[in-house]
Amino acid sequence: MIPDSAIKILLVDDNEDNLMSMEVVLESGQYAFYKATSGREALRILLHEEEFSLILLDVKMPIMDGYETAELIYQRDKLKHVPIIFITAHDYEEEAMFKGYQAGAVDFIRKPFKPEILRSKVSVFVELHKKNKQLRRQEERLQEINNDLILLNQDLEQRVLERTIELENLNKELKALNLSKDKFLSVISHDLRNPLTSLLLSSKNLNGNIENIGPKEIKMYAGIIHRTSNKILDQLNELVDWAKKQREKTKFSPEKLHLVKGINESLELLKAGAIQKSIRFDNSIPEDIYIYADSLMLRSILQNVVTNAIKFTPRGGGVIKVTANPLDAMVEICVQDNGVGMSAETRRKLLSDAISPSFLGTEQEQGSGLGFILIKDFVLQHGGAIAIDSELGKGTCFKFTMPISN
Repeated sequence: MIPDSAIKILLVDDNEDNLMSMEVVLESGQYAFYKATSGREALRILLHEEEFSLILLDVKMPIMDGYETAELIYQRDKLKHVPIIFITAHDYEEEAMFKGYQAGAVDFIRKPFKPEILRSKVSVFVELHKKNKQLRRQEERLQEINNDLILLNQDLEQRVLERTIELENLNKELKALNLSKDKFLSVISHDLRNPLTSLLLSSKNLNGNIENIGPKEIKMYAGIIHRTSNKILDQLNELVDWAKKQREKTKFSPEKLHLVKGINESLELLKAGAIQKSIRFDNSIPEDIYIYADSLMLRSILQNVVTNAIKFTPRGGGVIKVTANPLDAMVEICVQDNGVGMSAETRRKLLSDAISPSFLGTEQEQGSGLGFILIKDFVLQHGGAIAIDSELGKGTCFKFTMPISN
C-alpha cells in the first residue's frame, strides 16, 4: 500500500535497467514510484492514478516516443499541471530542445545522468509540487470560508429582513390597536351619552318638582330610569366584549340578525330622549328581513343616526321613521326625520373622504363629526355605502346599506 502522503513519481523508459537506476538514485521514503516501459503503459497508469508530482520521461522509445507521449498526456486537463523532465541520450540540440519544450517539458537530463543532478532537479520539482498543493488547499479553504461567509451574510440578511417585516407588522398592529382604542372610546361616548341624558332628565324632573308630580308620573319616570339603567348595563357589557374581540384582533363579528328586532333594541335606548321632545318612533321594517352584520356596530350606527335625528328635530312633535329596502345582496336602511334638514354643502362635507373631526353639523348647531366618522367606518367594514337625502326645513333621510342574509 502506498501512503496518501507519498510523493508519486512516474518513471517512463523502454529499458528496465534505466528504470531501476532512476529508482535507486532517487530512493527516498517520501517517494512512491510508478514505472512504465512504453508511452502507452504510461498513459494507462495516468488514467487510473492521479496526483503525480513529476514524470521522468525517456525521449527515445519505440512506437511512441517521449514527445508524442507528452503531447497526449497534456491533452487531459487534470494532467496539465504535472511537470515532465525528458531523459535523453542525445546532446541538447536546439531543435530537439525546442520540440521538447513545445511538447510540455520543463527540463532535460542527459544520459548517463549524474545522481546528484537527478536528485537535485527532482527535489526542486517535488518541493514545487508540495507548495502548489499547499497553495491549492489554502485556496480551497479560502473558498470554503468565503462560501460560509456568503451563506452567513445571506442568513443575516434574511434575519434582518424577517425582523424588519416583524417590526413593521408589529407597528401596524400597534397602530390598529390604537385606532381600535380610539374607536372604542368614541363608541362609549356616543352610545352612552343619550341614555345617560335620559337618566339625568328623568332624575332631574323627579328631584326638582317632586311636590307637583303625581304617582302616575313618578311611576313613569321610575320606569324610564329602571329600563334605561338596565339597557346601559347591557350595553356596557357588550362594549367590554367588543373591546376584548378587538384585542384578539377580530375586527368585527358578523352574524345573522333579525333587522326589526335590532332596530327596536336600538330605539328603546333612545326612547326617553325622544319622549322629552314629543317625538315618536315608527319602525316600518318588514318582519322577514335579516342581515349579516356585527350587532354592536349596527346598534352604534343606528343610535348615532337616530340621536342626530332627535337632536335636529324641533320640540313639539314629529316622527322618526325607519324603513328598509332590499337591493340585490344588500339592504338599504333609511332613518327619516322631519327636522331642520341640511344644505348641500353640509351633505358634501359629511360624505367627503376627508371629513374633519370638527365641522358644522347643521346651519344652526356645531357637531363634532366623530360620530359620523364611526358610522362611515362601521358601514364600510360591512361592505356597505352611505347616502343622504335632505332639504332645509323639510327633514333628512339618512341611508346606509348592510349585507342581506337568507
